[in-house]
Amino acid sequence: MRKRALGVSILLVWFVMVGWQVRREYFQPELTRLTEAALGLAPGVSFYTLTMGGRTVGQATSRLDTLPDGFRLEDVMNLELPALGQTGVAVARTSVKLSPALVMESFEFTLDSEVGRFAASGTVGADTTLNVSIRSAGSEQNLSFRMPQPPVMSNVVPIRIAMSGALKVGETIRLPVFDPTSLSTRTVEVRIMEHDTLVVTDSVSLDPATGRWASAHVDSIPAWRIAEIFGGIQVESWVDADGRVLRSSSPLGFSMERTEYELARQSQEDARLVDASPIDSDVILSTAVQSNVDFDNVEQHDELRFRLTGVDLAGFQLDGGRQTLRGDTLIVRRERWDDVEPGYTLPYSFMDLREALEPEPLIQSDDPRIRDQARSMTAARAQWRQDPKDVARQLTTSVFRMLEKSITFSVPNAVQVLETRRGDCNEHTVLYVALARALGLPARTAVGLVYVNGAFFYHAWPEVWLDGWVAMDPTFGQIPADASHIRFVIGGLAQQVEIVRLIGNLQIEVLGPLAGTAE
Repeated sequence: MRKRALGVSILLVWFVMVGWQVRREYFQPELTRLTEAALGLAPGVSFYTLTMGGRTVGQATSRLDTLPDGFRLEDVMNLELPALGQTGVAVARTSVKLSPALVMESFEFTLDSEVGRFAASGTVGADTTLNVSIRSAGSEQNLSFRMPQPPVMSNVVPIRIAMSGALKVGETIRLPVFDPTSLSTRTVEVRIMEHDTLVVTDSVSLDPATGRWASAHVDSIPAWRIAEIFGGIQVESWVDADGRVLRSSSPLGFSMERTEYELARQSQEDARLVDASPIDSDVILSTAVQSNVDFDNVEQHDELRFRLTGVDLAGFQLDGGRQTLRGDTLIVRRERWDDVEPGYTLPYSFMDLREALEPEPLIQSDDPRIRDQARSMTAARAQWRQDPKDVARQLTTSVFRMLEKSITFSVPNAVQVLETRRGDCNEHTVLYVALARALGLPARTAVGLVYVNGAFFYHAWPEVWLDGWVAMDPTFGQIPADASHIRFVIGGLAQQVEIVRLIGNLQIEVLGPLAGTAE
């Protein structure tokens, strides 16, 4: 059960990395030239096979249509991703209306999974204001973002580069990026790395004897290798002269390759016949970091020491609170619950922690359903509503018992979790944070790794302010969280992207001696 509750925020991070989301960039001096160059863009459909660890995990479609007043680009990504013996199914759809200069005018994004639909849509208004509507589980939120430059779609970026004449080896372009799932922006550096010729299937034939499709003809296409770099992460793609993607790969081991529809569908159907998923195609197991120590009961230790190597630790939030970083050695001390003294009553009334008390787009602490649930969880003893320590304990126990432990492929948000009552660590955490804030208890999301059965897995958990940030874990029912919780990042999906640069690089050595036994 503990393993099944581990999160898959890395999948969401991959959506951001591969670029099937909304980004923003604008070359004002080049708009006229882009408009003229874009006249040569022909409508068309491209099909892709999505793989991980050599196994097909989905297929994708990208369609560009010309309109009287611009273009429409529609992408669909179908994923069937192995995770700890389960197969998570998710369908991401993006549709964007572009001006003749390939500037975004409006977009729609949906992510459908077994727990429901997350939808975001937006329009670009006056003064480059992006007005966004988020809908999930009957909840709707409307937000506005004032941007210095009009936004465009991520998959338009290679097309924009090609149309601007920047597909030249050695060129570097910096683009500000907007992502609708995390509602955040970041600067992406695009480098033109190499020019070559790629062989791509452009027609197929059916073998009557076997009933299987095979490549019938291939085409040699001039291609450029581009690298998108952000936060120390590098995603590489090969694109043609029009900026259409031919191949793409990410540090998570995911890749996509253009093919014909029949071959993409056949490959996905073949993958469904595989009984067991190898470790390298399991999104959870393939990203785990093996431990040099096998704990019988990790919760018994008051303190754990780790040596973190293989990555640059700069920029991570490793030092502070229960964690102390000394060079590459990290000391994590589990808080002694009996010694915790909050020093205030609820609701927290000071302004220094306002961000940890306010609602966010996916943490709807002001929603009546969240508030009612929070009050009902603390109704047994009225005084609990004033005691932050009692509230923190009760919420941990209640969320742990309420939610079915299940890996989900979705954009976690509190209202949807409250309705479906299932999920992994992301769902447990986002619901806990919303409930805590609804009661006036400052809470935030921590993201990092946790020890489970011989390895460290990527994980999320809440921290609450009890005269200091105290780690709780409603996924595992721990009050407080054990010392194997290694926090790297504080914040939501926008910050969790930073975790990706650890994958495949981070090495963790558990050091001794281990101090004490938890009480």
